Amino acid sequence: MSANTSTPTSGTTAVPIRNRTAVVDGHTVFYREAGDPSLPTLVLLHGFPTSSHMFRRLIEELKDAYHLIAPDHIGFGFSDAPSVERFTYSFDRLTEITQGLLDQLGIERFALYIMDYGAPIGLRIASRAPERVTALVVQSGNAYVEGFTPFWDILFAHAKDRPGNEAEVRKLFEADATHWQYTHGVSEDRLERLSPETWTLDQNLMERPGNVEIQLQLFWDYQFNLDLYPGFQEYFRTHRPPTLITWGEHDKIFGADGARAYLRDLPDAELHLLDGGHFALETHGDEIAALMRDFLGRVL
Repeated sequence: MSANTSTPTSGTTAVPIRNRTAVVDGHTVFYREAGDPSLPTLVLLHGFPTSSHMFRRLIEELKDAYHLIAPDHIGFGFSDAPSVERFTYSFDRLTEITQGLLDQLGIERFALYIMDYGAPIGLRIASRAPERVTALVVQSGNAYVEGFTPFWDILFAHAKDRPGNEAEVRKLFEADATHWQYTHGVSEDRLERLSPETWTLDQNLMERPGNVEIQLQLFWDYQFNLDLYPGFQEYFRTHRPPTLITWGEHDKIFGADGARAYLRDLPDAELHLLDGGHFALETHGDEIAALMRDFLGRVL
């Protein structure tokens, strides 16, 4: 394991963020860590097409009060990205790597922040070991079919017929599509909050040789997450994890109906629909951090 630590200079920001790597099942996993390990742990799981970079500001906001771990999934960010011939790109396998990292770090109990791809990974972990999960924070992370928008029509068609639909799906990996993920649903007065390095970094990493094939495989595998939704919902009903939902109301990828659906099985969940899109953390980070500080302060 290696660490590259930079220490800010004043106030609570003097708590350092550690940029680290660990080898899990022979693969190098990059992760960001901050906060005192004696504090309650919050594990941050990112979505497509981003990485733990999406949590950079949230980590700064919460590192005085929580121990934070934000890994890059295999194939994303600065973690290993072996070819599809050398690694089985499935959500089951990504879950195994994430669980392996937590076990290696000795993290027994933790809250989960799940976003996009982070939802099927985190909810596998939570439903299989509910005693380890202290709370959930959900941002545009589906566990109900109501959350799927027309954006998914081509992806579900691709799941049934890969050759016939691959050309259209490949357009989702182009720079314009990545930029759109950040800008859609964002009001004019919030656009200036978007940092161009977000979509630029995502796009540059996605354009590494072989990475489009990785993402195609994960798009195809996503269909099998839906088979687990009844089990995730049973986990909600049975274990009633404290849950905070902070979701962009105008998200055209995972619609707000997916956020509302959680209340069927988690009637005590706290739902906040924000005036934003898919990457609400970029435009409403201050609000989300404040909501989390209040919520986690009450339930952990």
